[in-house]
Amino acid sequence: MILSDKRILEEMKRGSIVVKPYNRKYLGSNSYDVHLGKWLAMYDEEILDSRKHNKVHYFQIPKEGLILVPSKLYLGVTNEYTETHRHVPFLEGKSSIGRLGIDIHATAGKGDVGFCNTWTLEISVRQPVKIYAGMPIGQLIYFEISGDVEVLYSKKKGAKYNKRGNKPVESMMWKNFL
Repeated sequence: MILSDKRILEEMKRGSIVVKPYNRKYLGSNSYDVHLGKWLAMYDEEILDSRKHNKVHYFQIPKEGLILVPSKLYLGVTNEYTETHRHVPFLEGKSSIGRLGIDIHATAGKGDVGFCNTWTLEISVRQPVKIYAGMPIGQLIYFEISGDVEVLYSKKKGAKYNKRGNKPVESMMWKNFL
């Protein structure tokens, strides 16, 4: 079951959902709009190896915007830091973003109960498009779960994406091979 706006507000008052910065005008009837942060990252190598740590370089989106091009993968980050302690968060691209040919994730749209961080975006485009820091990029939808969670993601030993930050995080797939 997807949480409504009223239920999201109730859960925020309880502290089981946290969004920082929060602005009431971004709360939809059953989702919360998130915005593109100022940092992007790209991999240093053209060919990526899932068994090794592929390094990235970071750069900021200029005030005048940045043109993204097809055939490149850009790692972005949400401006918003979120915490979800009792629900499963899903991040989906806004329809306006999709209509510009921008995908914000390849496979990582679902978070885990206990996820506490900004969201890394796996951005790709169909044709050249200019983006801006702070633009609406996605919406968080919260699902109820059935049953108690044994270990929250934030407490999970070996969780690869727990380190809090305001920059995108590259793939940690290589840690699965250790």
